[in-house]
Amino acid sequence: MARAGLTTERLTLAGAELADEVGFDQVTVSAVARRFDVKVASLYSHLRSSQDLRTRIALLALEELADRAADALAGRAGKDALTALANVYRDYAREHPGRYAAAQLRLDPRTAAASAGRRHAQLTRALLRGYDLAEPDQTHAVRLLGSVFHGYVSLEMGGGFSHSAPDTQETWSRVLDALDALLRNWPAP
Repeated sequence: MARAGLTTERLTLAGAELADEVGFDQVTVSAVARRFDVKVASLYSHLRSSQDLRTRIALLALEELADRAADALAGRAGKDALTALANVYRDYAREHPGRYAAAQLRLDPRTAAASAGRRHAQLTRALLRGYDLAEPDQTHAVRLLGSVFHGYVSLEMGGGFSHSAPDTQETWSRVLDALDALLRNWPAP
């Protein structure tokens, strides 16, 4: 019998909060059980394993990011949209570092296809319509933006830019200017 008040959703959210506090790689069913002061076995009616919990946290993070991205992109185009989307990822990583790490979890193909990950690609493609890119350049640009956003955010969060001037915000703005210029003048194959 399930313990009163415990649901899969509540446990997933607790796992996500724990990931933000101690790091996504530290999240286990045992750690969540300790948070609720219950035995691990009482959670197995809601979660199959620590991997199941980690997958659920990843799905939650992807959904939260996609919702934020959709809100940020509404009514925007060009560089304004590019900046808005980039800032969604950067701000989310700062506010929810464990969830951001979870969003990078490799999902099995079926789970990935049903996740909000597809919305991320669709939202990025919507942004790219303002740059008039056709396939396959659009796919290359989606990959480029994802790589730059994730790479910059990961390096910044890991302290990779904290040892020198200028301020990381200044560099971030310059990176976005460079991406905008590249997208406006996309090289021919």
